[in-house]
Amino acid sequence: MSSSPVLICGSIAFDTITLFEGHFKEHILPENIKSLSISFLVPTMRKEFGGCAGNIAYSLKMLGGNPIPVATVGKDATDYLHYFEQLGIRTDGIKIISDAFTAQCHITTDLDGNQLAAFHPGAMSASATNTVEITDAAWAIVAPDAKEGMFAHAERLHQQGIPFIFDLGQAMPLFEQQDLERMIGLAQAITVNDYEASIIAQRVGKRIEELSHCVEAIVVTKGAEGASLYIKGEETHIPPVKAEKICDPTGCGDAHRGGLLYGLTQGWPWYESACLASLMGTLKIAVEGPQNYHYSREELAQKLEDAYGIGLLK
Repeated sequence: MSSSPVLICGSIAFDTITLFEGHFKEHILPENIKSLSISFLVPTMRKEFGGCAGNIAYSLKMLGGNPIPVATVGKDATDYLHYFEQLGIRTDGIKIISDAFTAQCHITTDLDGNQLAAFHPGAMSASATNTVEITDAAWAIVAPDAKEGMFAHAERLHQQGIPFIFDLGQAMPLFEQQDLERMIGLAQAITVNDYEASIIAQRVGKRIEELSHCVEAIVVTKGAEGASLYIKGEETHIPPVKAEKICDPTGCGDAHRGGLLYGLTQGWPWYESACLASLMGTLKIAVEGPQNYHYSREELAQKLEDAYGIGLLK
Protein backbone atom coordinates (compact mmCIF):
# COMPACT_ATOMS: atom_id res chain seq x y z
CA MET A 1 0.00 0.00 0.00
CA SER A 2 1.46 3.33 -1.06
CA SER A 3 1.71 6.10 1.51
CA SER A 4 2.58 8.85 -0.96
CA PRO A 5 1.39 12.21 0.37
CA VAL A 6 -1.68 13.79 -1.22
CA LEU A 7 -2.16 17.54 -0.75
CA ILE A 8 -5.79 18.41 -0.02
CA CYS A 9 -6.11 22.15 -0.66
CA GLY A 10 -9.45 23.57 0.40
CA SER A 11 -11.60 24.72 3.27
CA ILE A 12 -11.81 23.44 6.81
CA ALA A 13 -15.01 24.49 8.54
CA PHE A 14 -17.48 23.82 11.31
CA ASP A 15 -21.06 23.08 10.28
CA THR A 16 -23.74 23.93 12.84
CA ILE A 17 -27.03 22.32 11.82
CA THR A 18 -30.35 22.99 13.52
CA LEU A 19 -33.91 21.82 12.88
CA PHE A 20 -36.92 24.13 13.07
CA GLU A 21 -39.95 21.99 13.81
CA GLY A 22 -42.25 24.14 11.74
CA HIS A 23 -42.52 25.76 8.30
CA PHE A 24 -40.66 28.90 7.25
CA LYS A 25 -43.50 29.89 4.91
CA GLU A 26 -45.80 30.38 7.90
CA HIS A 27 -43.43 32.94 9.42
CA ILE A 28 -41.89 34.75 6.45
CA LEU A 29 -44.82 36.78 5.18
CA PRO A 30 -44.42 38.72 1.90
CA GLU A 31 -46.26 41.78 3.25
CA ASN A 32 -43.74 42.06 6.12
CA ILE A 33 -40.58 41.40 4.13
CA LYS A 34 -39.41 45.04 4.38
CA SER A 35 -39.17 44.85 8.15
CA LEU A 36 -38.14 41.23 8.61
CA SER A 37 -37.40 40.17 12.19
CA ILE A 38 -37.84 36.48 12.89
CA SER A 39 -36.68 34.15 15.63
CA PHE A 40 -36.93 30.37 15.32
CA LEU A 41 -36.82 27.93 18.23
CA VAL A 42 -34.51 25.07 17.21
CA PRO A 43 -34.64 22.32 19.86
CA THR A 44 -32.14 20.05 18.11
CA MET A 45 -28.62 21.03 17.07
CA ARG A 46 -25.50 19.25 15.99
CA LYS A 47 -22.04 20.57 15.23
CA GLU A 48 -20.03 18.75 12.59
CA PHE A 49 -16.45 18.81 11.43
CA GLY A 50 -16.66 19.86 7.80
CA GLY A 51 -15.12 21.84 4.99
CA CYS A 52 -14.08 20.31 1.67
CA ALA A 53 -10.45 19.69 2.63
CA GLY A 54 -11.47 18.09 5.92
CA ASN A 55 -14.07 15.86 4.31
CA ILE A 56 -11.80 14.72 1.46
CA ALA A 57 -8.96 14.00 3.88
CA TYR A 58 -11.32 11.92 6.02
CA SER A 59 -12.40 9.79 3.04
CA LEU A 60 -8.85 9.29 1.76
CA LYS A 61 -7.52 8.37 5.21
CA MET A 62 -10.26 5.76 5.69
CA LEU A 63 -9.04 4.06 2.51
CA GLY A 64 -5.46 3.98 3.76
CA GLY A 65 -4.16 7.07 1.98
CA ASN A 66 -1.87 9.78 3.31
CA PRO A 67 -3.77 13.08 3.06
CA ILE A 68 -2.17 16.39 4.03
CA PRO A 69 -4.85 19.09 4.34
CA VAL A 70 -3.65 22.49 3.18
CA ALA A 71 -5.97 25.03 4.77
CA THR A 72 -6.26 27.99 7.10
CA VAL A 73 -8.16 27.75 10.39
CA GLY A 74 -8.85 30.12 13.26
CA LYS A 75 -8.13 30.34 16.96
CA ASP A 76 -11.09 28.02 17.68
CA ALA A 77 -9.76 25.02 15.71
CA THR A 78 -8.09 23.15 18.58
CA ASP A 79 -10.74 20.41 18.71
CA TYR A 80 -10.66 19.91 14.94
CA LEU A 81 -6.86 19.64 14.87
CA HIS A 82 -6.88 17.19 17.79
CA TYR A 83 -9.53 15.13 15.98
CA PHE A 84 -7.33 14.96 12.87
CA GLU A 85 -4.34 13.89 14.94
CA GLN A 86 -6.40 11.09 16.49
CA LEU A 87 -7.30 9.91 12.98
CA GLY A 88 -3.64 9.99 11.98
CA ILE A 89 -4.16 12.85 9.53
CA ARG A 90 -1.20 15.21 9.31
CA THR A 91 -1.82 18.80 10.39
CA ASP A 92 1.51 20.39 9.40
CA GLY A 93 -0.11 21.82 6.26
CA ILE A 94 -2.75 23.71 8.27
CA LYS A 95 -2.03 27.34 9.15
CA ILE A 96 -3.67 28.95 12.18
CA ILE A 97 -4.84 32.55 11.79
CA SER A 98 -4.79 33.71 15.41
CA ASP A 99 -7.09 36.73 15.01
CA ALA A 100 -9.87 34.93 13.12
CA PHE A 101 -12.43 32.19 13.61
CA THR A 102 -12.47 29.00 11.56
CA ALA A 103 -14.92 29.14 8.65
CA GLN A 104 -18.40 28.28 9.85
CA CYS A 105 -21.72 27.51 8.24
CA HIS A 106 -24.93 27.80 10.27
CA ILE A 107 -27.84 25.96 8.67
CA THR A 108 -31.44 25.84 9.85
CA THR A 109 -33.80 23.41 8.10
CA ASP A 110 -37.61 23.37 8.40
CA LEU A 111 -39.98 20.42 8.10
CA ASP A 112 -40.37 21.04 4.36
CA GLY A 113 -36.64 20.65 3.83
CA ASN A 114 -36.14 24.36 3.15
CA GLN A 115 -32.89 25.80 4.46
CA LEU A 116 -31.65 29.12 5.78
CA ALA A 117 -27.87 29.28 5.85
CA ALA A 118 -25.28 31.82 6.94
CA PHE A 119 -21.62 31.27 6.03
CA HIS A 120 -18.74 33.05 7.76
CA PRO A 121 -15.48 32.52 5.80
CA GLY A 122 -13.26 33.63 8.69
CA ALA A 123 -9.74 32.23 8.42
CA MET A 124 -10.53 30.74 5.02
CA SER A 125 -10.16 34.23 3.54
CA ALA A 126 -6.43 34.03 4.27
CA SER A 127 -5.86 30.70 2.48
CA ALA A 128 -3.62 32.30 -0.14
CA THR A 129 -1.07 33.02 2.62
CA ASN A 130 -0.61 29.32 3.38
CA THR A 131 2.54 28.51 1.41
CA VAL A 132 3.10 24.85 2.22
CA GLU A 133 6.37 23.50 0.79
CA ILE A 134 5.72 19.78 0.40
CA THR A 135 7.18 18.69 -2.93
CA ASP A 136 6.97 14.88 -2.75
CA ALA A 137 3.19 14.61 -3.12
CA ALA A 138 1.94 12.10 -5.66
CA TRP A 139 -1.30 14.01 -6.33
CA ALA A 140 -3.19 17.01 -5.04
CA ILE A 141 -6.63 18.53 -5.27
CA VAL A 142 -7.66 22.19 -5.33
CA ALA A 143 -11.10 22.09 -3.72
CA PRO A 144 -13.49 24.98 -2.90
CA ASP A 145 -11.82 27.70 -0.86
CA ALA A 146 -11.26 31.45 -1.14
CA LYS A 147 -10.74 32.19 -4.85
CA GLU A 148 -7.30 33.76 -4.29
CA GLY A 149 -6.26 30.72 -2.29
CA MET A 150 -7.40 28.30 -4.97
CA PHE A 151 -5.30 30.05 -7.59
CA ALA A 152 -2.31 30.39 -5.26
CA HIS A 153 -2.36 26.65 -4.58
CA ALA A 154 -2.92 25.80 -8.25
CA GLU A 155 0.00 27.96 -9.43
CA ARG A 156 2.30 26.52 -6.76
CA LEU A 157 1.37 22.91 -7.55
CA HIS A 158 1.86 23.54 -11.27
CA GLN A 159 5.31 25.06 -10.66
CA GLN A 160 6.30 22.09 -8.48
CA GLY A 161 5.13 19.58 -11.07
CA ILE A 162 2.53 18.03 -8.75
CA PRO A 163 -0.54 16.88 -10.71
CA PHE A 164 -3.83 18.10 -9.27
CA ILE A 165 -7.57 17.81 -9.65
CA PHE A 166 -9.63 20.99 -9.95
CA ASP A 167 -12.85 20.69 -7.92
CA LEU A 168 -15.05 23.74 -8.55
CA GLY A 169 -17.94 22.93 -6.18
CA GLN A 170 -19.34 25.76 -4.08
CA ALA A 171 -16.75 28.18 -5.51
CA MET A 172 -18.67 28.15 -8.81
CA PRO A 173 -20.16 31.67 -8.44
CA LEU A 174 -16.64 33.12 -8.10
CA PHE A 175 -15.29 31.78 -11.40
CA GLU A 176 -15.92 33.56 -14.69
CA GLN A 177 -14.78 32.39 -18.12
CA GLN A 178 -11.17 33.61 -17.82
CA ASP A 179 -10.84 32.12 -14.34
CA LEU A 180 -12.07 28.72 -15.51
CA GLU A 181 -9.81 28.72 -18.56
CA ARG A 182 -6.82 29.64 -16.40
CA MET A 183 -7.53 26.90 -13.86
CA ILE A 184 -8.20 24.25 -16.51
CA GLY A 185 -4.85 25.16 -18.08
CA LEU A 186 -3.07 24.38 -14.82
CA ALA A 187 -4.95 21.23 -13.74
CA GLN A 188 -4.51 17.59 -14.79
CA ALA A 189 -8.14 16.66 -14.12
CA ILE A 190 -11.55 18.10 -13.22
CA THR A 191 -14.28 16.77 -10.93
CA VAL A 192 -17.74 18.32 -10.94
CA ASN A 193 -21.38 17.36 -10.60
CA ASP A 194 -23.65 17.49 -13.64
CA TYR A 195 -24.97 20.98 -12.82
CA GLU A 196 -21.46 22.39 -12.36
CA ALA A 197 -20.41 20.72 -15.62
CA SER A 198 -23.21 22.49 -17.48
CA ILE A 199 -22.20 25.84 -15.98
CA ILE A 200 -18.53 25.35 -16.93
CA ALA A 201 -19.50 24.37 -20.47
CA GLN A 202 -21.73 27.43 -20.76
CA ARG A 203 -19.15 29.86 -19.40
CA VAL A 204 -16.21 28.68 -21.51
CA GLY A 205 -18.29 27.93 -24.59
CA LYS A 206 -17.15 24.33 -24.97
CA ARG A 207 -18.84 20.99 -24.37
CA ILE A 208 -17.40 18.75 -21.66
CA GLU A 209 -16.26 16.33 -24.37
CA GLU A 210 -14.21 19.13 -25.91
CA LEU A 211 -12.80 20.27 -22.57
CA SER A 212 -11.62 16.74 -21.82
CA HIS A 213 -8.93 17.21 -24.49
CA CYS A 214 -7.40 19.92 -22.28
CA VAL A 215 -6.80 17.62 -19.28
CA GLU A 216 -6.18 13.95 -18.52
CA ALA A 217 -9.74 13.29 -17.43
CA ILE A 218 -13.02 14.87 -16.32
CA VAL A 219 -15.32 13.07 -13.88
CA VAL A 220 -18.94 14.26 -13.78
CA THR A 221 -21.06 12.87 -10.95
CA LYS A 222 -24.78 12.36 -11.55
CA GLY A 223 -26.16 11.29 -8.17
CA ALA A 224 -28.18 8.07 -8.30
CA GLU A 225 -27.33 7.70 -12.01
CA GLY A 226 -23.64 7.14 -11.28
CA ALA A 227 -21.04 9.23 -13.09
CA SER A 228 -19.47 9.90 -16.47
CA LEU A 229 -15.74 9.73 -17.17
CA TYR A 230 -14.48 11.82 -20.10
CA ILE A 231 -11.05 11.13 -21.56
CA LYS A 232 -9.97 12.77 -24.83
CA GLY A 233 -13.56 13.25 -25.94
CA GLU A 234 -14.73 9.74 -25.10
CA GLU A 235 -17.40 9.25 -22.43
CA THR A 236 -17.48 6.14 -20.21
CA HIS A 237 -20.38 5.49 -17.85
CA ILE A 238 -19.55 4.70 -14.21
CA PRO A 239 -22.45 2.55 -12.89
CA PRO A 240 -24.01 3.68 -9.62
CA VAL A 241 -23.88 1.74 -6.37
CA LYS A 242 -27.29 1.40 -4.73
CA ALA A 243 -27.36 3.23 -1.41
CA GLU A 244 -28.63 1.43 1.67
CA LYS A 245 -30.62 4.57 2.43
CA ILE A 246 -30.69 8.22 1.42
CA CYS A 247 -30.04 10.29 4.53
CA ASP A 248 -27.84 13.35 3.90
CA PRO A 249 -26.01 14.40 0.70
CA THR A 250 -23.71 16.80 2.57
CA GLY A 251 -20.12 15.76 1.87
CA CYS A 252 -20.90 13.09 -0.72
CA GLY A 253 -18.87 14.89 -3.37
CA ASP A 254 -15.95 15.15 -0.97
CA ALA A 255 -16.13 11.43 -0.12
CA HIS A 256 -16.11 10.80 -3.88
CA ARG A 257 -12.94 12.88 -4.29
CA GLY A 258 -11.20 10.91 -1.57
CA GLY A 259 -11.87 7.67 -3.42
CA LEU A 260 -10.70 9.11 -6.72
CA LEU A 261 -7.43 10.33 -5.22
CA TYR A 262 -6.77 7.01 -3.51
CA GLY A 263 -7.08 5.12 -6.79
CA LEU A 264 -4.80 7.55 -8.60
CA THR A 265 -2.09 7.31 -5.93
CA GLN A 266 -2.18 3.52 -6.34
CA GLY A 267 -1.56 3.89 -10.05
CA TRP A 268 -5.04 2.66 -10.98
CA PRO A 269 -6.64 3.61 -14.31
CA TRP A 270 -9.15 6.46 -14.25
CA TYR A 271 -12.09 4.07 -14.63
CA GLU A 272 -11.23 1.98 -11.56
CA SER A 273 -10.47 5.12 -9.55
CA ALA A 274 -13.83 6.62 -10.53
CA CYS A 275 -15.61 3.42 -9.50
CA LEU A 276 -14.06 3.57 -6.03
CA ALA A 277 -15.02 7.25 -5.90
CA SER A 278 -18.67 6.43 -6.64
CA LEU A 279 -18.69 3.79 -3.90
CA MET A 280 -17.37 6.26 -1.32
CA GLY A 281 -19.98 8.85 -2.24
CA THR A 282 -22.75 6.28 -1.91
CA LEU A 283 -21.54 5.11 1.51
CA LYS A 284 -21.51 8.70 2.79
CA ILE A 285 -25.10 9.50 1.77
CA ALA A 286 -26.48 6.89 4.19
CA VAL A 287 -25.48 8.89 7.30
CA GLU A 288 -25.94 12.42 8.61
CA GLY A 289 -22.93 14.70 8.53
CA PRO A 290 -19.90 14.66 6.23
CA GLN A 291 -17.54 12.65 8.47
CA ASN A 292 -19.77 10.20 10.35
CA TYR A 293 -19.48 7.13 8.12
CA HIS A 294 -17.01 4.48 9.31
CA TYR A 295 -15.73 1.38 7.49
CA SER A 296 -12.60 -0.73 7.79
CA ARG A 297 -10.45 -1.22 4.71
CA GLU A 298 -11.57 -4.86 4.67
CA GLU A 299 -15.22 -3.79 4.57
CA LEU A 300 -14.50 -1.28 1.84
CA ALA A 301 -12.60 -3.92 -0.13
CA GLN A 302 -15.58 -6.29 0.02
CA LYS A 303 -18.02 -3.57 -1.05
CA LEU A 304 -15.80 -2.56 -3.98
CA GLU A 305 -15.45 -6.19 -5.04
CA ASP A 306 -19.21 -6.73 -4.84
CA ALA A 307 -20.06 -3.55 -6.73
CA TYR A 308 -17.43 -3.48 -9.47
CA GLY A 309 -15.27 -6.61 -9.22
CA ILE A 310 -12.27 -4.41 -8.36
CA GLY A 311 -9.75 -5.44 -5.69
CA LEU A 312 -8.90 -2.73 -3.16
CA LEU A 313 -6.26 -4.64 -1.19
CA LYS A 314 -3.86 -5.14 -4.09
